[in-house]
Amino acid sequence: MTRIPTKDEILAWISDHPTQTAKRDIARAFGIKGAARIDLKKLLRELEADGHLEKRHRTYRDPERLPPVSVLEVLEPSDSGDIFARPLEWGGEGAEPKILFIPRAAEPALGAGDRILARLQHVGAEDHVYEARLIRRIGTSPARMLGVFRAHEEGGRVVPIDKKANTEWQVAPGATFGAKDGELVEAEPAGPRHRMGLPQARVVSRLGDPSAPRAVSLIAIHEHGIPDQFPEAVLAEADAKTPAPMGKREDLRDLPLVTIDPEDARDHDDAVFAEADTGGQNPGGHVLWIAIADVAHYVRPGSRLDHEARKRGNSSYFPDRVVPMLPDVLSGDLCSLHEGVERACMAVRIQIDADGRKIGHRFVRGMMRSAASLTYGEVQRAMDGDPSPRAETMLSDVIRPLYAAYAALRKAREQRQPLELDLPERRIELNDAGKVTSVSFRDRYDAHKLIEEFMVLANVCAAETLDAKKRPLLYRVHEEPSPEKLDALREVAGASGLILAKGQVLQTRHLNRLLEAAAETDAAELINISTLRSMTQAYYGIKNFGHFGLALRQYAHFTSPIRRYADLVVHRALITAHGWGDDGLSPEEETRLEATAKHISETERRSMLAERDTTDRYLAAFLSERVGNEITGRISGVTRFGLFVKLDGTGADGLVPVRSLGAEFFHFDAETQTLMGSDTGVTMRMGQNVTVRLLEALPVTGGIALELLELDGKSLPTGPRRARGKPTRRREGKARAKVAKTKRKVIRSRR
Repeated sequence: MTRIPTKDEILAWISDHPTQTAKRDIARAFGIKGAARIDLKKLLRELEADGHLEKRHRTYRDPERLPPVSVLEVLEPSDSGDIFARPLEWGGEGAEPKILFIPRAAEPALGAGDRILARLQHVGAEDHVYEARLIRRIGTSPARMLGVFRAHEEGGRVVPIDKKANTEWQVAPGATFGAKDGELVEAEPAGPRHRMGLPQARVVSRLGDPSAPRAVSLIAIHEHGIPDQFPEAVLAEADAKTPAPMGKREDLRDLPLVTIDPEDARDHDDAVFAEADTGGQNPGGHVLWIAIADVAHYVRPGSRLDHEARKRGNSSYFPDRVVPMLPDVLSGDLCSLHEGVERACMAVRIQIDADGRKIGHRFVRGMMRSAASLTYGEVQRAMDGDPSPRAETMLSDVIRPLYAAYAALRKAREQRQPLELDLPERRIELNDAGKVTSVSFRDRYDAHKLIEEFMVLANVCAAETLDAKKRPLLYRVHEEPSPEKLDALREVAGASGLILAKGQVLQTRHLNRLLEAAAETDAAELINISTLRSMTQAYYGIKNFGHFGLALRQYAHFTSPIRRYADLVVHRALITAHGWGDDGLSPEEETRLEATAKHISETERRSMLAERDTTDRYLAAFLSERVGNEITGRISGVTRFGLFVKLDGTGADGLVPVRSLGAEFFHFDAETQTLMGSDTGVTMRMGQNVTVRLLEALPVTGGIALELLELDGKSLPTGPRRARGKPTRRREGKARAKVAKTKRKVIRSRR
């Protein structure tokens, strides 16, 4: 009688002979013939059901081991130049094994993202489990999607988390990567789309439970490709750093410089001090000191830290975490201007006159000791007559002189007329489990404006100094709005009974007049949002096109090198310009400044999108418990497919689909930004007050669906149902005439 091997014997054979794992290979190895093959087949199925084996193309293998021939994705070279790859066919429970690629002399060079078919050898080395040799290159990584995996008997489906996507993807049984039902996964297209079915995909990465505490920001981090883990070599380099020595630095330790930050600040990269200018040549003037963390001392050009900081471009901030540009030993310790601790800094001494005009400045590389780490609220309460014990000791010598200097700078600001948008910053509060407990708007004090004005002035000084010394730098550029966007803003203003003059060279003072006229009306928030939307995106560049929003000719970022790579570049340029050391801007950096500017502009936009998506998902999670409630709000956008409504209280944006507005046809007028019913003639435009019912709030996607109940305090009119079609010319013309009449009234009233 043929002896059937035990399960352990079968697993041992498959482990020792990874190229001979078909059922017939196993049967031949154990001498199994005839009817005994049925018992072997049953045993293999049991091992598969228990998760010990995975069936793939009629072969069985240990899911914790890779097949001898596998498809791999090439990763970026390590700091030592080694090329590693990740498997695209991993189905094990643990972390995917690390694979070292061994190139041959005559083979083509491979880059990050390349797909290869490779032969693997299990080596079990200290820093990698397999070694791979190229069989052939098979392309580059296709676009990937993030979604929730839904398992079924024929593999599964991936439901995208992007609220703009409405197509699910089919996953074959052998392409699930071991994903479990409900898991968040990363997937990519796999083969052509069938005419009558869903597009095909394969799972390439498993990211865990999307509903787990604090998973919201992780989704955005992964979705937007933000690096959130520092390589070991970068961490080791940071850990080896020691506090900067005094050396030839200017001694600023006796200056009572203070940091002023939010209560939840993770780092302190700027400190300020002000006093009356007693030189006799500047009556009523002030001397300001603005000191910034000297990150350039620790992050040297060409180092591993520099490479990683440039790759990240900036820190990314979420309600529950920060993805920093620099490791915490630098951002939270050595570079952070903590109270009572000596810290290396780059500082600028600025003289302003009684009207806030700058009359001189000079930069120094110094050593400082922060007199106190204050908060915005603490400083403001001290000025309002309710000082804390600590603030009270600093009120006369530190805090009041800061406000006196700010009062002078405010005069200069009023002359300059930068754009004065009033857009409150939203604050999302989480409990220890990562659940949203409240959504509010941050208080905005004069203390906030004081620090902002000081930082703007320091940034201007940096740009002016480097320009004067003819040194290359990265400008912060904000170009003026396009004519098309300004026309759209005029339409919104006109529909709200306001006016933005045409036929003149646009300046920020013109926009400020519009904002001021709207300030005491129901349209205030709408006009502020519409003005913001009309602005171009600020960016970094090597050519100076000025900063329209701040109404400044020269502007560069200097004040936040802990969290922005652009500021670090400006620090290095200042070091080189003043001859302060060998850690300035290197010739190699100068040649690639344009590429650096483009790259960090992209990383900044990436972070902004990730932060916005995270906020949307947290707001949806907060509102998901209020489905069915009636909420007031205001129409913030009108499109062909529906209305966007900004909800009161949270500031969340939801969509009222046009199909839910009624049985009649709604005509979209792009010029007037309105939707008009063909039967009832009801017209919906931006800025109108509405009452809506919350129909759906999806935390995974951030989508919020609404039903419109009231428009400007009135229920929606209903008319007789007629044939669906566009509104008659009479109704359309009547709507246009109404808008034109409103504009004429505005013009007459302004005269």
